[in-house]
Amino acid sequence: MLKKLNQKIEELKILLRSIPSFVLALFVLAVISMNLLANKSINLPVDWLALDCGIIFSWLAFLTMDIMTKHFGPKAATQISILVAAINLFFCFLFFISSKIPGVWGESYVEGSEDIINYAINHTFGGIWYVLLGSSIAFLVSAVVNNFSNWMIGKLFKKDNFLSYAIRTYVSTALGQFIDNMIFALLVSHFFFGWTVIQCITCAITGMVVELICEIIFSPIGYHICQDWKKCHVGEKYFEYIRGKDNLR
Repeated sequence: MLKKLNQKIEELKILLRSIPSFVLALFVLAVISMNLLANKSINLPVDWLALDCGIIFSWLAFLTMDIMTKHFGPKAATQISILVAAINLFFCFLFFISSKIPGVWGESYVEGSEDIINYAINHTFGGIWYVLLGSSIAFLVSAVVNNFSNWMIGKLFKKDNFLSYAIRTYVSTALGQFIDNMIFALLVSHFFFGWTVIQCITCAITGMVVELICEIIFSPIGYHICQDWKKCHVGEKYFEYIRGKDNLR
């Protein structure tokens, strides 16, 4: 058991050293930002539809997962997703500590409303347990669905070109985003914010469409990154380590 644990830790260390830092940094920032901005709802002209500002960043999280899945495989992308979810919770803890430190936010200086505004901002950054729990569950489940569906769809294509990359990323992103939005809406928005089931479904579908459009717009960049990684043999040490483990079995 201890030997397997050490192997897993070593594998993760090699993987982290193999993934170019800018993609990993974008992934971490996207996950933290989308969960923070999920606290702000978007005003819409119809009452059967509800969205939050988390959609501004969530497409970026799925784009980076698709890039890692394409190059390193679904297992590696899922391992990184779990690690990033843990990092997000750690930062949420730091935000919570910050919200409890006595002090005044600069934006709270509105005559007569200082305490109310300061309290609201503290609670926005401090987070609420059910929002953190719901967002964490939704992200982890959707990450697994996105990564493995992306990989399985990719197996159907013999050619490694933009068309195969586009189809695997668009379909997996649509599935992952819908599941992410739907789980969060049902676990959090429905029970704690009073959303109707119709609102949860329309939010999941609309959010999926918006985020899929963003994925489509930026997919050429993702494909270019994957091709560049392949050309430059990015992650060769990780692949050698995995091949070595497979040969020992």
